[in-house]
Order: sequence, then structure tokens, then C-alpha cells
Amino acid sequence: MALASLAASLPVAATAAAVRFPFRFRIGRAMASAAAGASPARVAVVQMTSVGDVDANYATCSRLTKEAAASGVKFLCFPEVFSFIGSKDGEAMKLAEPLDGPIMQRYCSLAKESSMWLSLGGFQEKGPDDSHQYNTHVLIDDTGKVRSSYRKIHLFDVDVPGNMVYKESRFTAAGDTIVAVDSPFGRLGLTVCYDLRFPELYQILRFKHQAQVLLVPSAFTKITGEAHWEILLRARAIETQCYVIAAAQAGKHNEKRESYGDSIIIDPWGTVIARLPDRLSTGFAVADLDLSKVEAVRTRMPISEVSVGYKALNRCKRSEKGELV
Repeated sequence: MALASLAASLPVAATAAAVRFPFRFRIGRAMASAAAGASPARVAVVQMTSVGDVDANYATCSRLTKEAAASGVKFLCFPEVFSFIGSKDGEAMKLAEPLDGPIMQRYCSLAKESSMWLSLGGFQEKGPDDSHQYNTHVLIDDTGKVRSSYRKIHLFDVDVPGNMVYKESRFTAAGDTIVAVDSPFGRLGLTVCYDLRFPELYQILRFKHQAQVLLVPSAFTKITGEAHWEILLRARAIETQCYVIAAAQAGKHNEKRESYGDSIIIDPWGTVIARLPDRLSTGFAVADLDLSKVEAVRTRMPISEVSVGYKALNRCKRSEKGELV
């Protein structure tokens, strides 16, 4: 389900009373967001090449988690389909399981053993029927508890120029809930991959749910990544004044599938502050998130305030098609 219909109706500082949204919202408040004056939080973004072997992928994730812990990282972000990428249609769906199933429980144990928060997205969660799974972004805290989860809303049904046709909805059901959650690293907005092309979702996370850090685990194709990956990520950071952490799949997974790579972390001014030197290598890049920078950027450029220009635009009449007249 797309959010495009919200573009004309979403105020810059939207309130529930002002706008009716077609999605539900899950807002976690298990703890207060890190204060703007708190010490910077060390986070890392993973880059990896998942394959059609659950155990092999877990071994890679486990190794990277332990290496990150040794580097002082407290929050590690993995890319979309971190646990499995198959070579045949429907292969991943056969492995789909609930979030309390054995695959995710291994990662919960890994988070607890490493005393580290993990962002895992998307995971093949058992879906609403036998023919569909969910593409789910799972957030695990440092005690091994699943703190929150988000089911990908925008599914990748695309004919990539010069490449191939993708039809994610064939085996995946779309989510309908927008998710923001508090953490020791700031208020997190959870998304997955193709969501990146729909800015309304990020506007809602920022202006309605006060997100400070946007998570975008992905598996962009080589062609779309070369053209749009960094541009879109920096745009989302600039227009929301949030940190963006974008973990990416990289390289050839099998004979049919190749991902662009280039895991990066971007600050609220749109500057890339961390990335691996090789966009196809397996590893992680580290950055210290300073929430005082978020507040500084927002104070100096207060785009959340309803401007005179917006009020004037809001008064303009619209045709039945939604066009300004």
C-alpha cells in the first residue's frame, strides 16, 4: 500500500487531529530517548553478502557482532534479508517463521551475549496465509528482547531497466503499521529498503513521531543503487534532519541476484559520516551519534514550524483531482 495519497494533505507539523492516516502507528516508549546533552552513542552499519544458507549467514552476523562489540559498538544495524537470500522463487517463504521461532531466537541470544542492540531487517516472518510472508524489520535490545518490529509497507514490484522484473508482492504481504520506538540511541524510525522512495513515510516518522534516527536496511539492486542509493538517503536525512543508518546487501548472492552495497551513516545535515572503503566488502563502519547535533540543526533551520508560506498554500483551492487551482 502506497503513501503517495498523503503528499497533499500532510502538514509540516502534522497532528492526529489535523490529518487522518490510512495506517496504524506503533510507538514504543519503554524508555526515554537519549537526551540531547548525553554522550555520543557508538553505532555501526553492516555490509554483507547473504546467501541461501541460514547457518552460514548467522556465522557471518555472529562474527561481525562480536567484532563490533570489541570496538565499543552498542547498536549494530544489519541489512535487509540478512538471514537468507534464496535463488529460487518462493524459497525464502518456505523458511518463514514467527518472531519467536528458532532463527530469530538465535539472534536474540546473540544480542544478549554481546550486550548489544541489533537492527535486523528484513526478516522472513510468517505471513497471514500459506502463500505469503512479511518482510519484517526487527529491533532487539541488549537483553535479547524483541523491542519492536515493522512490516515493510512498500513492496518492490518493479521492472528494473535493462535488468529484470521483481514482484515482491507475489510472496510477501504488505504491512500497515508505521513504527517509531525510543532507544538509548535516540528515537528510531523503522523502515525497509523500497520504503526509501516514499518520502511521506519519513515525514510522518519525523514530524508526527519525532524520530531522530531513521533505519533503512536494504538490498538495492546494482542498477538502482548506482543511480539513486546515496542521493535518496541523503535527501531523507536533509528533509527530516535525522541521522540515517542504511545497512546494505552487497555483491553477488547467486547467479540471479546481485546487490549494490555501500552501507553508510549520514548525519542530520546530509553529510556521510561513515562508510566502508569498499562498497562490496563484508564488514561494518562505525560512527558516534550525537543527538545534540540533531537539535542544533533543527534549531538553526526550524522546518517543523508551520510557515506563512505553508498556510497560504493550505488555503489554496484544489480541484477534485487534487490539483491546485
